[in-house]
Amino acid sequence: MKNVIEVKNLTKEYKQLRAIDDLSFTVREGEILGLLGPNGSGKSTTINCLLSLLKFNSGNIKIFGQDMMPDAYEIKRNIGVVFQDVAVFDELTVYDNINYFCGLYIADKKLRNQYVEDAITLVGLENYKKFYPKQLSGGLLRRLNIACGIVHKPKLIFLDEPTVAVDPQSRNNILDGIKSLRDQGATIVYTTHYMEEVEIICDRVIILDKGKIIASGTIDELKALANIEEKVTLEVIDLDLKYLDEIKKLKHVDDISYSNNLLIITYTKGKNNLVDLIDFLKLNKINYTKIFSERPTLNDVFLYLTGKELRD
Repeated sequence: MKNVIEVKNLTKEYKQLRAIDDLSFTVREGEILGLLGPNGSGKSTTINCLLSLLKFNSGNIKIFGQDMMPDAYEIKRNIGVVFQDVAVFDELTVYDNINYFCGLYIADKKLRNQYVEDAITLVGLENYKKFYPKQLSGGLLRRLNIACGIVHKPKLIFLDEPTVAVDPQSRNNILDGIKSLRDQGATIVYTTHYMEEVEIICDRVIILDKGKIIASGTIDELKALANIEEKVTLEVIDLDLKYLDEIKKLKHVDDISYSNNLLIITYTKGKNNLVDLIDFLKLNKINYTKIFSERPTLNDVFLYLTGKELRD
């Protein structure tokens, strides 16, 4: 697969802050790349630089094999952008909104009508063509926002947290639509704070922190990198905190937390951990009501790599 995006040694500084620090990565044709990171990690700055909406201090950006510049209009014609903030016209209907944005790229009326209908079908707005944005639920409004951004059938699509504050049904619809876009040949850069979405749709992941790439690869590769083999969760009512240090001394325990009567233990290796833990609980007469073991999620890996402290 050829590279759709090539970033080399990208650096962006704001006075005393280096928002992007010598960043290099590629995005391959036909993949969904998850661009992740805590608040302030440099995700938005990176995307704005890629779109040539923001000047950077040094480095090089190529899209479709060409240098990306503010006046690279032929490149930009093949890019679709869906920002987190909904950007549609309140005075236009669903159909007219999508048609307007399509008209910025497609002059032929017959072709434009087909593209608009395709976008409406993709996001499931067939029954809402004559509705105005103020008449739509949050989930439908998000779907309209996506349709406006991808109606011209771009080869490269940037999706910035497209499922924020929507119900599960709308989220599933949006995720299915994104996978359909990939299956139709689009390359997608996807940002979100919902790690379960990334596990569902992303082919590869890059995790940023403080403007640097701290990890990249497939979901399985990231899980291996984090060195977390098993996570055990059990419900313990009013656990005496003195036992936490003792549990942490058990074989293979990497981390332990106790909150809202839930005890969560992560292990670096996965053999006989549950048996040893149950023996410890019995020996110390610690009663529990639920217990289960699972492989770590991407959310566990993300916290392992970026830390658990709160970010601004």
